[in-house]
Amino acid sequence: MNLELQTLAMQRGGWFTRADALVAGYSDADLRTYVASGRWIRIVRGAYAEPGPAVEAMPPWERASWRHALAARAVYVRLGGRAVVSHQSALLLHGVRVSDLDLRRVHMTRRHGPGRSDAAVCQHAARPRVDVVVKLDGVRTTLPARAVIETVRATAYPVAVSVVDQALRLRLATRQDLADALEPFARRSGIRTAARAVLFGDGRAESVGESRLRVLFADVGLPKPLPQAEIRDERGMLLARVDFLLEQYGVIVEFDGALKYGGGATALVAEKAREDRLRDLGYQVVRICWADLAQPATVHLRVRRAIARSGPVAGYVTATSL
Repeated sequence: MNLELQTLAMQRGGWFTRADALVAGYSDADLRTYVASGRWIRIVRGAYAEPGPAVEAMPPWERASWRHALAARAVYVRLGGRAVVSHQSALLLHGVRVSDLDLRRVHMTRRHGPGRSDAAVCQHAARPRVDVVVKLDGVRTTLPARAVIETVRATAYPVAVSVVDQALRLRLATRQDLADALEPFARRSGIRTAARAVLFGDGRAESVGESRLRVLFADVGLPKPLPQAEIRDERGMLLARVDFLLEQYGVIVEFDGALKYGGGATALVAEKAREDRLRDLGYQVVRICWADLAQPATVHLRVRRAIARSGPVAGYVTATSL
């Protein structure tokens, strides 16, 4: 991509049109060639982007999120202010990243008139009416709290909790904002799932995996864990901040995501030393990974066994606030 097209794409937020490419000196034949080779991708009708090495290195769901966010911006411009970005498309622009969200279509809410949809874009009718919007780098979206409720009404409960947790963690909305956003959707489909997720949400969850693990704990009847607990020794020195603590039993549950040990062998050694210090204080440590979430009965058994092994612990715990 030459400098002129790079500048035009940056002005749009990372995407460009066919007209932009022609202005920058490319021909229609160039456009077809670059798209066919994968150097450029068509993100939505009339809009293109150049992924580059950084995007190509992303996990598939992150790459899909990147592409969808650009598509949402392009569709917003194409509709010329007749609609605002909404639902999960709005949440992506606000920074929410949940791997199981349906990103097959861009979601918009029309300011006036009936909804309309095609294979790439879903234009919702404004029911309830959109009275207040947020502007992000020139793109208008529904309020984050509304976007959360619109999104989670159409998802499974564990996904809904992950969305609510991230919205709270990123301070896109307060719990009261979310509760208020529920009211206009009363008696609509999916509202019970949304209400349950808002009630259960906790902004201390630092990943989708931690959100899913909290749901699993509740589903199998395990005690409610304390998220992001800080464990200190008798002198008050911080030894560790753990994902979950069953404080009354002295059991720590850590969720091991794929990127947790990005530091390689050094990080693994440091983590082993940290865990040894916790065990010296009497704590039982249970590690859960993504694959374990598909086996709730096994997770339940492992945690119950850790509870059975537990005894008195030293040091003390402080809770991390949001």
